[in-house]
Amino acid sequence: MGIEVYNQQSAISDDPYVLVLKLYEGVIKYLSFVKGAMQDGNVESKFTYINKTIAIFDELRNVLDFDGGEVAYYLDGLYLYQIETLFSAGIDDNINAVNQVVKVTQGLIDAWKEETGL
Repeated sequence: MGIEVYNQQSAISDDPYVLVLKLYEGVIKYLSFVKGAMQDGNVESKFTYINKTIAIFDELRNVLDFDGGEVAYYLDGLYLYQIETLFSAGIDDNINAVNQVVKVTQGLIDAWKEETGL
């Protein structure tokens, strides 16, 4: 329980740019768990981590500032596509599709770091 409170307090006090980076990094982490579950044939874990990853993409969609320009609309579509890809990958046990989401997310991390100077 204590670690959860600490993590919540840490998240509250962090720079919003760092929080977005942490969300992207969380996607990468959970997708590694998805791939492991696929390789082990663990259906329950696979969908648990796919759902956690989708929840992160949903949160990223929720914080988009659509008044800020076209980038928000682009990111919204990109996040939705990643969600759809993960749904299909889970059903088909398609590790290549999961790897594609990892690649896109790594690209987002790189672009975010460059843009924000993190």
